[in-house]
Amino acid sequence: MTPPSTDARHKPVMLAEVLSALAPRDGGIYVDGTFGAGGYTRAILTAARCKVLAIDRDPEAIAGGAAMLADFPDRLTLVEGRFSDMEELAGRFGITMIDGAALDIGVSSMQIDDGARGFSFAKDGPLDMRMEQAGPSAADVVNAAEPEHLSRIIGILGEERKARAIAQAIVKARGAEPILTTQALVRAIERATGRQRPQDRIHPATRTFQALRIYVNRELDELAHALAAAERLLKPGGRLTVVTFHSLEDRIVKRFFAERSGKLPAASRHMPGREAEMAARFVPLFRGHQEAGSAEIAENPRARSAKLRAGERTAASPLPLNLDDIAVPHIEGQRN
Repeated sequence: MTPPSTDARHKPVMLAEVLSALAPRDGGIYVDGTFGAGGYTRAILTAARCKVLAIDRDPEAIAGGAAMLADFPDRLTLVEGRFSDMEELAGRFGITMIDGAALDIGVSSMQIDDGARGFSFAKDGPLDMRMEQAGPSAADVVNAAEPEHLSRIIGILGEERKARAIAQAIVKARGAEPILTTQALVRAIERATGRQRPQDRIHPATRTFQALRIYVNRELDELAHALAAAERLLKPGGRLTVVTFHSLEDRIVKRFFAERSGKLPAASRHMPGREAEMAARFVPLFRGHQEAGSAEIAENPRARSAKLRAGERTAASPLPLNLDDIAVPHIEGQRN
């Protein structure tokens, strides 16, 4: 199969806002932790005579970036891997400190649009959802998880109120035959929720598919560890920008920046002798978050739920990562 090229099929969300916050400069070194179709990377490299280490855990995304390597042969480095491992990946190329990092969290349009990847309930295909195309798939989880565990995945990671009923419907369906395709899973979900009605804002399968994708790819743990890795890599004055698309992601990023800016003291900081941990690690670049403008949303509906948060690194030593302090949900078997 020919790998997808980095073309206009995927529009980087809030690109102008991300570039403004990141402020690339000549001679700087930047990490694009979610390369995808390369929209952020190309914009960063075009904005300044800088270098970019672009990371993606999806081998198809890395293969699709070959053309961009030819455009920036001395300034772009593409590497397959997880953005939570950005320190180790950067170290392979002698990079110990960076001037900025950009993260666009979640599944890409390319992955959703490819029915063979199994991310979309709107396209029939194998029930896969693995970004790395390795390890247990969504089908493995759906067909093997205990009913209570399946209910917790859907309820916590999908924030689905009908999680228990959906889990029971899935268990009943898989008892007749294994659930191996996206549409087979949709049919099982609809037995618990009913089909989408004209007044329904979202499809009944949306939250269940989100939950399974997050679980299979350990996305929330990966996000938390990526934020901490960026904190350790960024030099004083370096900037971190993060675009999220749903409440679980945004809550983690919001609490991370709040804690690292001294606005949300962790419980451990109440102990005597921990004053040094109160120092700000990041200074917010703007109040709260930014959202996409109406013109961008009209052109790219994916931007509707996007939120951008950003901060500038101080000289204070990085804090150890505590997943509970930054609201990372705990699902059995998912903590790193």
